[in-house]
Amino acid sequence: MALKKELGPAGVFCIAAGAMISSGLFVLPGIAFAKAGPAMILAYLLAGVLVIPAMLSKAELATAMPKAGGSYFYIERSLGSLPGTMAGLANWFSLALKSAFALIGIGAFATLIRPETSDIEIKAIAIAFCVFFSVLNIVGVRHVGRIQVLLVGILLGTLGLYIVLAAPVMKHEHFADFMPHGFGSVLATAALVFVSFGGLTKVASVAEEIKNPGRNIPLGMFLAFVVVMIIYLLVTFVTTGVVEGGALSNSLVPISLGAKESMGLAGVFILGAGAMLAFITTANSGILSASRSPMAMGRDDLLPRFLGRVNRRFSTPHVSIIATSIFMMVVIAFLSIENLVKTASTMMILMFLLVNVSVIIMRVSKIQNYRPVFHCPLYPWIQIGAIVSYVFLIIEMGAVPLLITGGFGALAVGWYLLYGKVRVGRESAFIYLVRRITSRKLANGQTKGRALEQELKKIVLEREGIRGDRFDKLIQDCAILDIDESIRAKDMFARAARALADHIDIPENKLFELLLAREKESSTVIQPGLAIPHIVVEGQNIFAVLMIRSKAGIIFSELHQPVRTVFVLIGSRDQRNFHLRALMAIAHIVEEPDFEKRWMEAANPEQLRDVVLLSGRTREAV
Repeated sequence: MALKKELGPAGVFCIAAGAMISSGLFVLPGIAFAKAGPAMILAYLLAGVLVIPAMLSKAELATAMPKAGGSYFYIERSLGSLPGTMAGLANWFSLALKSAFALIGIGAFATLIRPETSDIEIKAIAIAFCVFFSVLNIVGVRHVGRIQVLLVGILLGTLGLYIVLAAPVMKHEHFADFMPHGFGSVLATAALVFVSFGGLTKVASVAEEIKNPGRNIPLGMFLAFVVVMIIYLLVTFVTTGVVEGGALSNSLVPISLGAKESMGLAGVFILGAGAMLAFITTANSGILSASRSPMAMGRDDLLPRFLGRVNRRFSTPHVSIIATSIFMMVVIAFLSIENLVKTASTMMILMFLLVNVSVIIMRVSKIQNYRPVFHCPLYPWIQIGAIVSYVFLIIEMGAVPLLITGGFGALAVGWYLLYGKVRVGRESAFIYLVRRITSRKLANGQTKGRALEQELKKIVLEREGIRGDRFDKLIQDCAILDIDESIRAKDMFARAARALADHIDIPENKLFELLLAREKESSTVIQPGLAIPHIVVEGQNIFAVLMIRSKAGIIFSELHQPVRTVFVLIGSRDQRNFHLRALMAIAHIVEEPDFEKRWMEAANPEQLRDVVLLSGRTREAV
């Protein structure tokens, strides 16, 4: 059953912005200040800059494949089932860890009421809220788009008020020793706070529910990034300016300290309420989002199928939600806040690294039906630079996150070899690329590996809302000639007559004569490189199409350059009106900016067919 497309640009913006405004802003600045001093502002800026390649790459993938599952779906389809297993588990872990971090934030704010609250009590509060939100998710609590818009509006308004009122009371001497621990500490802190921006690409998980995803996904993500990046920089800047370094360092409620200095107790209450709303939204929606990864992997047979079970009463994936919640409670109980943040950031960085690799693979595989609406600029340099940077950031995390990431990688590989490998046989874009490079047969018409192309074609049709008309039906069933060598028009007509005779009840020699006679009347070359021979035959309800490509070119006359694209139309007199509509459809198809490039790069006849079927021409009502 297809998901309803109900989210517009405002919904996309609020999902991305709301997921970023959480513990990364309300809790993490104190820990970041302890490591980098006032230069934590640069660390947040650097982390934001480093997330841009992942945002651009995921925007491209999401507009090409707007399907539920997000990063897992893209990586599995581009790199294969083993990387897909790693990506699915990493996506699950990173979202669960980010949600666990938000739950810790809820517990941390208990210190505003009772300052002597211990770390154990903070974790107990976080676990209690985890159980509560898990029950809510199981019984089917849903966040309506308008409520999310309202909530994000309140958060942005609250933070804006804080910035305006705190700026006048800032003390410049707080910035005197701006980088006390050197630039190395800034890099390490950037890796630490990277998790703050992880929610930016969360919208990819709900891409299937977004209206006009080709426009709204990049627009919503970019707008959210700009707005939240400015909020992060201004909030950390004014907080550093109003709070003494000793009090700010390692504080779990740094923004509330700044609010107290600039707005009094009322400010503490207002910012505390805003923070709690942010934590609640992030934690609750995080459990929902995180649970989709094991559910999707269960449906793809990379995890046990019971993880994809849906509760009959509440229509929710209860098994996956319970498994996610148990994992979150374990990490809350046994990881320190810093290691929790570092591990969440490490998993997120690993996901972003694989997303950038996916874009490279999808592009160099030259799969015809990979058709993103948004194309990442500066390809492939921005992806290569991001991959190198992300590897460096992971190394900067330290021993514990590296050990956890290494253990996670070994677990994912082991699980795939023991469980997933024997159950999954899907071909990825990477396998398609290897076969295309190593096998000339594919280029000469071999259609093995079409499953991925067909899946991508279906996705594009759904994304564009294309409902095939009569012309599409003809193209779906028509014969296609793919000619390698250069030939003369007369020989091409002979081949065309032979191919068409197999589809309509007219002798081959009769068709050949009609085609030659039509060409003698006037040339059917209508523009350089394109010919549309069309003839009228006796009978009723007859209409057929033949498509021909000649890479070396078909010689019609010395007056015309070689023709590489031919559409042959044959119809009876009663089909004259449709004959004209078919000519108009072809005219629209060949006028598309990328038609010639796609047509000449198609690897086989089926890809040629898809070039026409996926055109953006206006279809007739069915």
